[in-house]
Amino acid sequence: MDTVSSNLTHHFLIAMPSMADPHFARALTYIAEHNDQGALGVIVNRPIDMTLATLFERIELPLDAEGFADQPVYFGGPVQTDRGFVLHRPSGEWHSTLRVNDEVGLTSSRDILQVIGATGEPSEVLVSLGYAGWDAGQLEQELADNAWLTVPADMAIVFDLPPEERLAAAMQKLGVDFAKLSEVAGHA
Repeated sequence: MDTVSSNLTHHFLIAMPSMADPHFARALTYIAEHNDQGALGVIVNRPIDMTLATLFERIELPLDAEGFADQPVYFGGPVQTDRGFVLHRPSGEWHSTLRVNDEVGLTSSRDILQVIGATGEPSEVLVSLGYAGWDAGQLEQELADNAWLTVPADMAIVFDLPPEERLAAAMQKLGVDFAKLSEVAGHA
């Protein structure tokens, strides 16, 4: 694998209209890690019927910080759907953080939720249940099969736009209108 041109860490995967897997149909997935062992990411445009207030209540943590209670929890992917993952910026020092770069981290430890609940920091977060994972070579095969388009990630799409606008905004980075996308396309 050519690690310079084909490493998709800090990229979005845009599901092609032909995506048959219902978990990923019309999904925008942020790739937090991609290497020769596989890939890991979270779907960033699938809110579920749960707010952070409900989640914090269920895991018995106080949520005292302003502005978080009504934020949705997201379906992050079909792997470990009983486990929470926090995509956040800036990246910080938590017990279990996958540091994507200096700006972004993906944390799966409870300590980040405790700090968010108490202080409201980090302020830019997307909390998901589950993640998307690919075994070694699996994502590369799906790309070869034209299941996904790829584009470098823009975290403003994740943190500044409502979930229903994120897929279209990522497509616009490619200069493509999702509604006009055919079943066969190349990779950006």
